[in-house]
Amino acid sequence: MGVRLLLAVGAGAVAAVPFGLLLLLVEGAWPPLLRLDAGAARRLHEVALEHPGWTATLRFLSDWLWDPATLRIAVALLTGWLLYRRAWRLAAWAATTAIGGALIGVLVKVVVERARPSLQDPVAQAPGYSFPSGHAMTATTSCGVLLLVLLPLVPRRWRGLCWAAAGISVLGVGFTRIALGVHWFSDVIGGWLLGGAVVVLTGWAFEAWRSDAGRPRTDVSEGLEPELTDEAPEPRAHGPESGSRDR
Repeated sequence: MGVRLLLAVGAGAVAAVPFGLLLLLVEGAWPPLLRLDAGAARRLHEVALEHPGWTATLRFLSDWLWDPATLRIAVALLTGWLLYRRAWRLAAWAATTAIGGALIGVLVKVVVERARPSLQDPVAQAPGYSFPSGHAMTATTSCGVLLLVLLPLVPRRWRGLCWAAAGISVLGVGFTRIALGVHWFSDVIGGWLLGGAVVVLTGWAFEAWRSDAGRPRTDVSEGLEPELTDEAPEPRAHGPESGSRDR
């Protein structure tokens, strides 16, 4: 078990390398990155001012549909349902990923203390520091949790649509934050990378947990716990469990 958990930590560390490199560029105020951030902010802000209807739609998506509170409520409801199904380990993974991701994001914001874009005639306002984007990070962790938990319950022919919906949501959240002028482009990239690293780390740890319980390795396309479709999702106290039946 110790070796498998060590491998999980190593996987999370590797996944965090791109975020670490981006963080160094942000902290070092790398000129090409600053030009990219400023150019994207300026161009999208001009579009936002010229198309108020489009901007109102972006505000609705960002402040309601894809708001971190909305996504966290969705994960909380999912966790409650998993507890009702007595899928204790999967519920613990979902809660740990969501809560751990939120705490890590806040910690990095406080350490970096990057100011948000300051634009003339802003179309939206947001409090706090800028890097990484909390919206982008929460979308990544929340969509990752929802997708990896619920995939076993979805017929195979529909799973591609689930991946597409998750991807569109994560990308859409990032776009709205830049277009509304409350985050730099690199803030959003940082949120995606850090959120992805959290999901990879906790996902590998869960896989180690499964292996220790005698269950076979799973492919990410099958979700984290294919046995969720069974009447008793949790493994028995002794002996390996077979995988769940194909849907």
